[in-house]
Amino acid sequence: MSRIALACAVACLGASGVIASRAVHAEKADRDMPTQIEANKMSADDARRMTVFEGSVVLTRGTIRLTADRVVVRQDAEGFQFATATGKPARFRQRQDPKPPETEGVWLEGEALRMEMDDRSGKIELYDSAHVKRGGDEVAGNYILLDQRSDYFSVSTGKDVPAGKEGTTAGRVKAVIQPKPRPPEPPVGATK
Repeated sequence: MSRIALACAVACLGASGVIASRAVHAEKADRDMPTQIEANKMSADDARRMTVFEGSVVLTRGTIRLTADRVVVRQDAEGFQFATATGKPARFRQRQDPKPPETEGVWLEGEALRMEMDDRSGKIELYDSAHVKRGGDEVAGNYILLDQRSDYFSVSTGKDVPAGKEGTTAGRVKAVIQPKPRPPEPPVGATK
């Protein structure tokens, strides 16, 4: 395997959206961990800067785990990677750094029939039967956009389907939002 193909294979998924060191409050230690990829088949096209992993693809890096039937990784001239993972479904799981006052990070999990991860923009797009869970909160729709840099996400019935368009049959988005823990009440009779 050529040096470019090997570098792309190892760095591509490790530096791409879902499994990047820039992931939404992902564990910072993940960025320093080695990327391990297993698949039934791998092919690399140095001229096109593309690597394809096929057949029960499993990628791990620290707390990150991605499973898919197929992962295609492309790298641009500036070294940014773009990955497309497909499966029935493709899945990822990653622990996030804790947000104060938490002492342990929550797990971010997602699945869809197709995921596109863009290292340049820091965005992850999940298409078709998309579902994301963070802690106890969950969202589902046919399209989910996660912007890792701004901690923003949106869910819709499709990427370019306007909200509330009359006559659409793509379904509805769903969300489950858990109540946040309340601070303990002072004991009865306690002074302020």
